[in-house]
Amino acid sequence: MILAKPFIWWYLQGWSVFIKKNKSLLLDITDFFSMDSLIRTLFKPFRQISASSSSTQSALDIRFHMFIDRLISRIIGFFSRLILLISGTIIIVIGAILSLALIILWPIIPLTPVIGIALTLIGIAP
Repeated sequence: MILAKPFIWWYLQGWSVFIKKNKSLLLDITDFFSMDSLIRTLFKPFRQISASSSSTQSALDIRFHMFIDRLISRIIGFFSRLILLISGTIIIVIGAILSLALIILWPIIPLTPVIGIALTLIGIAP
């Protein structure tokens, strides 16, 4: 019975705990990149410092410069957020693929010593 307990834990409780931890890891990656916030603010200005709103009394050239500042700030913000979105998506996809592979391999891991001994006896492994 004492030899069966680790296998029972591995194939029942351990597997579900492992799946929950992988799901939590993927959610943490999503939270780290703040994907929802990046999507919501995709077209917002990036660290807009000097381009405050112009009054109707401002000269035309000042208003034009403020418009250009805001436009450049929005373009920089768009591309920086887009790069973060793309890199975050790539990392999430890689994490999901690795998690899925590990979840599929989970039941095989306790059998690896037996598989290694069998391969050695057959002559495939050194």
